[in-house]
Amino acid sequence: MNTLIINGSPRKKGLISQMMQIMKSEIEKHGATASMVYSNDLSAKPCIGCMACRTKGECSYSQDDSQRLLKMIQEADNIIIGSPCYWGNIPGQLKLLFDRMVYGMMRDTDRFPEPLLKGKKCILVSTCTTPWPLNILFNQSHGAIRVVREVGHYSGFKIVKVIERGNTAKRPQLTEKDKAKCTKAIEKLLSK
Repeated sequence: MNTLIINGSPRKKGLISQMMQIMKSEIEKHGATASMVYSNDLSAKPCIGCMACRTKGECSYSQDDSQRLLKMIQEADNIIIGSPCYWGNIPGQLKLLFDRMVYGMMRDTDRFPEPLLKGKKCILVSTCTTPWPLNILFNQSHGAIRVVREVGHYSGFKIVKVIERGNTAKRPQLTEKDKAKCTKAIEKLLSK
């Protein structure tokens, strides 16, 4: 079993990165394979909305890291996506990558989009500075989760767990509760 962890945080020692690392270690403890990709380490041009990929089945740009990440997603059994909240949304680099990979994740049809990645289990994680429960009520961490959940839904991912952590400005350290949530999420991801 192969899990791809997409870390949407630019902070390699921040809470998202720490949570992703706990999950990676937990997967490896279970004898499975996990690899982590940092979205900010990838280079990709922004989508220009030409829509050529929808008919050609490939992006009209020359090869860049968006196509390489898409291939990794397609080959993975499970996906974990972690993202801090930026104004109730995901960071621009992560959004840019999803925009560029849409043709390989879903297909347009006459009625409803057809998911191309059915059967992949997925965990979504988001953090923000807004305190709980306001982070959910005011669509801060919840807004970032909403965006990634939509990507997952239209791709066909089965979302098995969502972790939202607010109040990171006043509580910047990972807590035992955070660690337990990460561990439980991996147990759910790896269960049959």
